[in-house]
Amino acid sequence: MVNKVSELFIPGPAGRIEAKYFKNNRKTAPIALILHPHPQYGGTMNNKIVFEIFKTFIKNEFSVFRINFRGVNRSDGKFDNGQGELSDAAAALDWIEKGNMDHSQCWISGFSFGSLIAMQLLMRRPEINRFIAISPQPNIYDFSFLSPCPASGLMIYGKNDELVPLDNFNSLNKRLSTQTGIKVDFQEIEGANHFFSNKEKELSIVLDKYIKKESTLY
Repeated sequence: MVNKVSELFIPGPAGRIEAKYFKNNRKTAPIALILHPHPQYGGTMNNKIVFEIFKTFIKNEFSVFRINFRGVNRSDGKFDNGQGELSDAAAALDWIEKGNMDHSQCWISGFSFGSLIAMQLLMRRPEINRFIAISPQPNIYDFSFLSPCPASGLMIYGKNDELVPLDNFNSLNKRLSTQTGIKVDFQEIEGANHFFSNKEKELSIVLDKYIKKESTLY
């Protein structure tokens, strides 16, 4: 697996975007884009949870792409409070779609701040079939824009999340569960904090199970 991961730069709205890419050889392989946590709190595409998501998609025969947002490591530009980062994500999705014209599915995933950007991109790109949002922060960011939510997906959070009260997850779950035509699963991981410290294995199991179930529908 490691030998097939390419390190590259793609053109973005603020200059070049640093990225890592795994290309599956299957012509109709599904594609996935993964977005990292908040750049101003040390978030990069090499975050261990981002890497865990990346590995799990590879295991399930996806072509997978992860990027550093503008201003992070070797990506050009500077932090733009979410707006520029959304543009970076859109450019990355364009890139992986062009390189995989016959893909069977298009997934988006993000961790913490990355999950906010992923959900905003979901609202703008009708070709996205599924999403996985890990440790979203509905107490900080307003997720009311997910009305209606255009695709089914999975939200994973730790029961001991020190940054987000459980009531906020429950409220978001209640709001999304009333929507027709889609199903958003909420998965709580016992004993996990916001960063899934020492719970990476449990997270990986939940990810793998959901990806296997939903990617075989196509």
